[in-house]
Amino acid sequence: MALICSKTEDGVYYLTLDNEARRNALSIEMLEAISDALDEADKNKDARVIVINANGPAFSSGHDLKELTAARNSEDKGQAFFKKTMLLCSSVMQKVVNHRLPVIASIHGVASAAGCQLVASCDLAVASLESKFITPGVNIGLFCSTPMVALSRNVSNKHALEMLLTGEGTSATKAAEIGLINRAVPLEELDATVKWFTDRITAKSAMTIKIGKQAYYKQSQMPLNEAYDYCTNVMVENMLKHDAEEGINAFLEKREAEWRDD
Repeated sequence: MALICSKTEDGVYYLTLDNEARRNALSIEMLEAISDALDEADKNKDARVIVINANGPAFSSGHDLKELTAARNSEDKGQAFFKKTMLLCSSVMQKVVNHRLPVIASIHGVASAAGCQLVASCDLAVASLESKFITPGVNIGLFCSTPMVALSRNVSNKHALEMLLTGEGTSATKAAEIGLINRAVPLEELDATVKWFTDRITAKSAMTIKIGKQAYYKQSQMPLNEAYDYCTNVMVENMLKHDAEEGINAFLEKREAEWRDD
């Protein structure tokens, strides 16, 4: 059974989690499917932005606890399987961040634990008002340590620790207020709001978007002076690209730019 549906439409690569029966749990099989789909999107010359969404009432319930529990029957009490799962999940989250294309999460329903981690790992996120975000590991004796990595890079310490230490759900409205998502909208406006973002991103030079996304994450981990030195070099290299010359000329000449994506 396929766990992922994918299609490309008007420059948008839609990656849909499609295991409604398991609430789109991030099992080994699901994580591998997401990883493969991200690789496919990277090779897709028509794709300019990725949208990750899900079928069913949950965006993702996080790690598959039944799968993890079953692994305890092995000789090492599940240690090797637990490590494999966490490493694979971490690899997928980093693949989202490091992908050449911007990645937008479109959420309806619950994004729990590693599901919340996936939302936090995306570059942008839009959710229906009914959605909820939760890192509930503390409630079952398993602190959401790997989801914490993505969460703490999106929201302030106080808000991240409130979610992590209490295990209580956060509404879509509050998630937007604290910066976990960009917009919280009525369900009937979800697709249109995501399209608002994708329309604007696909209209830009793919080369420029790629440079900018890569530079954003790289400079964010640097001390201030190093960040300025790095971004100065990035801007110089960017200025030498065809699309920068074309874009500036088009602006000065009051015409639409014709991007070559180089």
